[in-house]
Amino acid sequence: CTRQRQNLMSRGVVLFAFNNKAINYVEQAEFCCKKIQKHLQLPVTIVTADKVPNKDLFDKIIVIPKEENQTRNFYDGDTKQKAFWNNKSRTSAYDLSPYDETIVMDTDFIVQNDLLLKVFGKGHDFLINQEAQHLDFESNMTDEMKYISDSGIKMCWATVFYFQKCDRVRRLFTLINHIKDHWSFYRFRYQLLQNTYRNDFAFAIALHIINGHMKSDWPIQLPIKLFYITDRDKIVSYKDNTWKFKLQGELDCKIEDMNIHVMNKIGLMKVIKDE
Repeated sequence: CTRQRQNLMSRGVVLFAFNNKAINYVEQAEFCCKKIQKHLQLPVTIVTADKVPNKDLFDKIIVIPKEENQTRNFYDGDTKQKAFWNNKSRTSAYDLSPYDETIVMDTDFIVQNDLLLKVFGKGHDFLINQEAQHLDFESNMTDEMKYISDSGIKMCWATVFYFQKCDRVRRLFTLINHIKDHWSFYRFRYQLLQNTYRNDFAFAIALHIINGHMKSDWPIQLPIKLFYITDRDKIVSYKDNTWKFKLQGELDCKIEDMNIHVMNKIGLMKVIKDE
């Protein structure tokens, strides 16, 4: 694209939110949307099958059917709830996004600065992180999550990614959808231990295939470090962009003005309800 064409392109964020008995993802999306609007000043589209109470928050609301064909455990430290997990629609992001340039993110990825704006205007068509960092820098948890299996390829974190609509990215999403539809075969082929479909794995496999099963310089990494807590880490408090956590091993942690993937969704719901 020419610089003039890039300046005319529409830009926005797409969130996928499908409620279950454990988590109200629409409420999470509303909380996430407010953070995006504050720090990125971008329009936000929500893709859901559920009722959206605060419709005025969103640029667009796209309604699609809910897929309830796999379950998972949701933890808040030591307590857990089992519920349906609707995470397969993200492979439709290319077709569903109303924007020329799109950031897709989990509803539990909390934006607290403007660093993600660096994805725009650089001429890249697809950006995603292949590494993430747990807030406990002294543990080996990050090393354990670098690859999709013990003998497998590097992970791709579909927590947050950027794409521009073009032929190469369209072909990538076509392949990701194919992998999702034939998950049993690809799970066996890439020696994955878990049966549950996971976007991180599907994106990693698709990029491995499209790059000729070789290491490649595509895609480029996002211009942010992807920090996270797990669902076994506890949220102590949140106020004014400052989070306090009790990590596994009873380690106290505090962050401020930093983007964070809060995998403890049950704990995040408690924070949102207290807002």
